[in-house]
Amino acid sequence: MGRPKFDTDIRPVSEFRANAAELIEHLRESGRPLILTQRGHSAAVVLDVAAYEQMIEEIELLREVRESEKQLTAGKAISNRDAKAELRRRFSR
Repeated sequence: MGRPKFDTDIRPVSEFRANAAELIEHLRESGRPLILTQRGHSAAVVLDVAAYEQMIEEIELLREVRESEKQLTAGKAISNRDAKAELRRRFSR
């Protein structure tokens, strides 16, 4: 997903209502989000479904990394050898 271009990717909600299909096609082709405004202020962001899914996956991965870092700092880590042994024990049933 690219960064929005201020000259083409910011549109008023009224324009989106009038030209929704065309603007959705534009965001799919550009790979950039569309920022909608109301009364001159940003109000919403419209994303292509694939871009949204990618963003969610990246956020989830970052959360997992952050949680892993917390566990390491708290001394909750185990060695690779112990982890492999635990996995073998769990899946050998």
